Amino acid sequence: MNRSRHPGTDAIKSKGWLLAKKWLILRRFSQLSILSLFLLGPWFGVWIITGNLSSSLTLKTLPLTDPYILLQTLFAGHTPETTAITGAIIVLLFYALVGGRVFCSWVCPINMITDAAQWLREQLKISGSSTMSRRTRYWILAATLILPLVTGSIAWELVNPVSIVQRGLIFGMGLAWFIVVTIFLLDLLVSRRGWCSHLCPVGAFYSLLGTHSLIRVRADAREQCDDCMDCFMVCPEQQVIRPALKGQLDKNTNKIIGPVITSSNCTNCGRCIDVCAKDVFHFGLRLNNKVNDTGNNNKTHSNNISEQLNHSSGVEVL
Repeated sequence: MNRSRHPGTDAIKSKGWLLAKKWLILRRFSQLSILSLFLLGPWFGVWIITGNLSSSLTLKTLPLTDPYILLQTLFAGHTPETTAITGAIIVLLFYALVGGRVFCSWVCPINMITDAAQWLREQLKISGSSTMSRRTRYWILAATLILPLVTGSIAWELVNPVSIVQRGLIFGMGLAWFIVVTIFLLDLLVSRRGWCSHLCPVGAFYSLLGTHSLIRVRADAREQCDDCMDCFMVCPEQQVIRPALKGQLDKNTNKIIGPVITSSNCTNCGRCIDVCAKDVFHFGLRLNNKVNDTGNNNKTHSNNISEQLNHSSGVEVL
């Protein structure tokens, strides 16, 4: 295994540059398109969407409300309008179907900043990383829900990077630059994927929302895996891959299960699909996560991947 090469090099050779970056390109198109639609009104007077990522109205008809913001509003003692409740229900149903943390990888503009930091981190070969528990984001989420009860206001919105950046693009960046640079430097110099994978309460909320979402990444061709580690290197939530890729022992049946990535922390970003030269991964449904491997062979594979992870300077396992 050659860790000196960039993840996805073999995929580019076997599939071509476009197919090896297909989902990354589609994500960037999605993120930039959504952001542009919000800016068309303030910048050019074309009001396709009014509002922001917290609460909006599309074509004066379709309301969309961030259920996380609505929940804070209720905790603050405010009574939301019917359109806000309707919009939250629509968003809840959508993310419950496609995967809660799809917001993080396909909508959130901050993701582009953290991805840029990770890319530069790889180019500079920065391997050190401060150890932060991924559970920290859930403690921060709890704090953002307790504060409205105490203060009677949606305190999180005062420091929410997504809202701050969006307001900055409309009214002038100002403080938004400080937020952007701080998150960028955090991910570059302090902790790998520090903001999105360890601190952001928005991602924590949507991970809880998408616990049972139907659309998941599957490793149906996992027997073709050659342990190149590329999927682990590019995944923002590396801990979600191993059970599906290498099998997880069902303590009740003593058999190996999979191949669906069932963890709600998976962002469905598709990078593991992109960089895999063996086409192990693809998008599918979480159904039929059947027992399809037994015996000690997969246990050996799982042990091998654990050893590789522990000795890889660029991979963090929590």
